[in-house]
Amino acid sequence: MSGVRIGIDLGGTKIEAATLDARGRMLARERVPTPANDYDATLDAICALVRRMAGRFGAASVGVAIPGSPSPASGLIRNANSQCLNGRPLQADLEARLGRPVRLANDANCFALSEAVDGAAAGARSVFGVIIGTGTGGGLVVNGELVPGAGGIAGEWGHNPLPWMTPEEFPGPACWCGQYGCIETYLSGPGLARDYAAASGVECTGAEVARRAAQGDAQAEAALERYESRLARGLAAIINVFDPEVIVLGGGLSQLERLYSRVPALWGQWVFSDRVASRLVPPRHGDSSGVRGAAWLWSSAARVEA
Repeated sequence: MSGVRIGIDLGGTKIEAATLDARGRMLARERVPTPANDYDATLDAICALVRRMAGRFGAASVGVAIPGSPSPASGLIRNANSQCLNGRPLQADLEARLGRPVRLANDANCFALSEAVDGAAAGARSVFGVIIGTGTGGGLVVNGELVPGAGGIAGEWGHNPLPWMTPEEFPGPACWCGQYGCIETYLSGPGLARDYAAASGVECTGAEVARRAAQGDAQAEAALERYESRLARGLAAIINVFDPEVIVLGGGLSQLERLYSRVPALWGQWVFSDRVASRLVPPRHGDSSGVRGAAWLWSSAARVEA
């Protein structure tokens, strides 16, 4: 089956495999639990998924989305919140076990690639894909090609400081990366939950904050309005640097419909232009974008074939 691609999305709690045909149609999909903090067991699980998919559909390329990124200098994984991956030669180990070449990319990059190829940003020349969930990540795609950057960290906007901080926001919460006031500490689901808890004294998830706001909780509504201002500022900084045609939101908080009208209504005050041409859109493929983007890592120009 010419053009068949296998994608693997390595998450903290699950590993998903999918097989796509040359047109991007899903042929098969399977999920298994991620072994807890066990590198060798994680390798075994990924290889078993690949072999099952390849056994059904024949020769196929293999791409893997990971929570972190391979260092171009050493080939070792860094910045992964799945700690057992850090410092490990994941690509080399997978290739040795599978006896075939494998491509790796950050999961946010794979999300952006998926939505740029045949998702919500299909046809756009420049795309910024945003993850706002447990963490905050991003990826850049230009003319259908993923832009990894010289050091492999392009799109890592979550570990820049929140732009245009108010006096109340400065210097910001401590981030796991060792800095203070990172965008991730404000725009992740836990960041929204922490902001609401600080104002209300109530501990809950970011999704619950949104539900409480919809039910008339004034403090939850105020927390969402602060969140929208922070998201608008964060994306305005991206627009000032990259000026993408389309910005696609992914992750759990991307399901908040109000973001797609309220954030663009705010971001113009920080964008260095007389108008903002970028469009903010929800994802087409939802939580399948990571595994689909991993499969598309082997597309020569990241385009759906005719």
